[in-house]
Amino acid sequence: MPADDQNVTLRPARPADASEVATIWHDGWRDGHLGHVSDELLAVRTPESFASRAAQRVDDTVVAVAGGAVAGFVMVVTDEVEQVYVSARHRGTGVAAALLAEAERLVAAKGHGQAWLAVVAGNERARRFYRRNGWTDEGLFDYRASSATGPVDVAAHRYVKRVAADQAG
Repeated sequence: MPADDQNVTLRPARPADASEVATIWHDGWRDGHLGHVSDELLAVRTPESFASRAAQRVDDTVVAVAGGAVAGFVMVVTDEVEQVYVSARHRGTGVAAALLAEAERLVAAKGHGQAWLAVVAGNERARRFYRRNGWTDEGLFDYRASSATGPVDVAAHRYVKRVAADQAG
């Protein structure tokens, strides 16, 4: 899928992608979460935690590749679009929209009529992005973020979007 002037390809992640995914995830997570999550969660979201989780999550990750490098990724679990991150250098190029569309397709392909995702309450950039892409804010809830020390509650907005069955093909 082209994104602006770049030739962007979406494909399932491979184990060799885990390092690039971890770097994008860590950097993007910090951009969107610093100042909006508890010190408890911040303490466990280390570069090593992202590296470990990226390696463990290869099977439910799709990457966007531009110029031979991973430009972003999305992780989908059942009907949840769990992670969507794009490298800082590829923001605004259409990579995120392409990844989100792929996530919606994957949710529909798994037989779900609606996708959902959580956005930390203070991440206005992400919230605007999801609204522009047809997602509806259903309000605040406590998202249970996993960590090696147990779940951590995070104030987040729950966004939903109907996904058409014809997206599954």
